[in-house]
Amino acid sequence: MNASADLAASPLIELRGVTKVYGHGQAAFTALRGLDLRIQPGEFVAVMGPSGSGKSTVMNILGCLDTPTQGAYLFRGAHVERMSRTQRALLRRHYLGFVFQGFNLLARTSAIENVELPLLYRGESRRARHAAARAALERVGLTGWETHAPSELSGGQQQRVAIARAIATSPTLLLADEPTGNLDTQRSREIMDLLVALNREQGITIVLVTHESEMAAYAQRVVGFLDGQIDTDHHNGSPEAHMHDGHGNGDRTETAAAQALPAQRTNAGGH
Repeated sequence: MNASADLAASPLIELRGVTKVYGHGQAAFTALRGLDLRIQPGEFVAVMGPSGSGKSTVMNILGCLDTPTQGAYLFRGAHVERMSRTQRALLRRHYLGFVFQGFNLLARTSAIENVELPLLYRGESRRARHAAARAALERVGLTGWETHAPSELSGGQQQRVAIARAIATSPTLLLADEPTGNLDTQRSREIMDLLVALNREQGITIVLVTHESEMAAYAQRVVGFLDGQIDTDHHNGSPEAHMHDGHGNGDRTETAAAQALPAQRTNAGGH
């Protein structure tokens, strides 16, 4: 097998025997119990499970916001659990994008300024930040809304700004934690259509935490957590079917999102 084939076969993310314990002694709580998980480049994986199942803990570890008590976390073959706090921060800054349920936008800041924030932290020039932020807003269908504050946007539009902020840095991995939790059904479908288009057209690997089966159905693969362990792990037969389910909007939303996205990146990991 040649080097390029080896790279293609290597997982983007690998958890090996990951255990996470909070507290000490009688107050200790084991959130994860010897977890093994592999996610390939370009996958769209939904993580489901009841409260306390460990799914949020996994997202924190994948996002370099927490570290395992035991076990290994490999990102592109590099041992993240051995990295310093500064090294993990650099990994977050250059390879990861985050989307949250609560949008987490700065209230008195315009849409384009919100999107520019991660680029500011990376030390990009004002001109480069502005261009990248405009392009990201265009990709999520918000051309013309650049100067609007969050209070002037609907919930769905605010989440699109949050997604634009997450993709402005061209991340290798996008972590989405209940991104449709504060949205109505139609806006939720539009956000999921957009995530699917980003995954397909730009090759961004996506890990989505959700408690809604309808949202998980958009993913290629669904991993179910229970009591700190993986309970189920299966591939969806035809996730694209949920984008054409007769609600009358899936086709239009997917087409609009796909048209706004550039061709798939030839160097998805280049940063």
